[in-house]
Amino acid sequence: PRLVAEVAFGEWTRDHRIRHSVFQGLRSDKPARQVTREVTSTIAGAPAKAAVATKETAMKKQSARKTDGLRITNAERVIDSESGVTKGELVAYYLDASKLLLPHLKGRPVSLVRAPEGIGGELFFQKHAKGSDMPGITLLDPSLDRDHDPLLQIDRIEGLASAAQMNVVELHTWNATSSAIDRPDRMTFDLDPGDGVDWAHMQEAALLMRTLLDELGLGSFLKTSGGKGLHVLVPIRRHYGWDDVKSFSQAVVQHMAQTIPDRFVAKSGPRNRVGKIFVDYLRNGFGATTVSAWSVRARPGLGVSVPVAWDELPTLRSGAHWTIRDAPERFGIGNAPWAGWERARKGLASPMKVIGFVPAAG
Repeated sequence: PRLVAEVAFGEWTRDHRIRHSVFQGLRSDKPARQVTREVTSTIAGAPAKAAVATKETAMKKQSARKTDGLRITNAERVIDSESGVTKGELVAYYLDASKLLLPHLKGRPVSLVRAPEGIGGELFFQKHAKGSDMPGITLLDPSLDRDHDPLLQIDRIEGLASAAQMNVVELHTWNATSSAIDRPDRMTFDLDPGDGVDWAHMQEAALLMRTLLDELGLGSFLKTSGGKGLHVLVPIRRHYGWDDVKSFSQAVVQHMAQTIPDRFVAKSGPRNRVGKIFVDYLRNGFGATTVSAWSVRARPGLGVSVPVAWDELPTLRSGAHWTIRDAPERFGIGNAPWAGWERARKGLASPMKVIGFVPAAG
């Protein structure tokens, strides 16, 4: 080797690779032959946590770094006091997760949740922009959402880095692609627990939701929300517009609430769901979004929304089963739990008849 680079990183993997690497620059003052791997040693009598702290502070040394050619400012700034995660670590996570995350973002309008002062400060939800100097973030045709500034789309890793540099913590996507924005290609059911709902009831609710969808002939896929709840997603064919898809999803939720009223409610609002679960169908309307798989959540602990197989549901501890700290351990499994997504895509005509729903489109 002829060049020496300085790289901050989160940890060494078992196969001797570095995880969450952040390029800090080339070193002209150190010959390559003098570079050796540092080995952590434990000082006698020192707490065992000292070695763990080493990897957690490895990415907090400088206030400005370069990642994939993008200058990251204030990289050492802590964005979540509970976990101690820094802005630099957030950028590194999104770059590390990009191969898994981008397939969920590509071709879809994206909304951004920004936390300029960290998640303890004011959060900003952004769907549109007049202009963008962020590399990799595309401004879409204004006609897609009339009377508004252009919608945003992220299809490349540069867009993820740019978003994180601009203090974006969460990434949300539409239920339609920008190329066919008037025809949703999926439905989302957000299981949102009210006060007093224990986790076992959330797991049961997800299974009941799946059972009903199965009876309607619809395949469903599960992911953690990264927060309190669970998300059940259904791939559909682009046969209907937003109003019909939203109204049909509402009919499904109302059926659940009428059939099992001690578990489910079909009305939003905290007073309506004390001790019960609101299955949010409102995510299925035009312009509504849901946090993307592999997105971090702007909540204490920085949970991550992760795709899971249905047979993994009993093993989940909460909707924030994974956080930014340990979600990379899931990268090996990645999107495999959703491998049957395209094969499961069905039309809604038959399910609508089964549940007695008549679309406005006829």
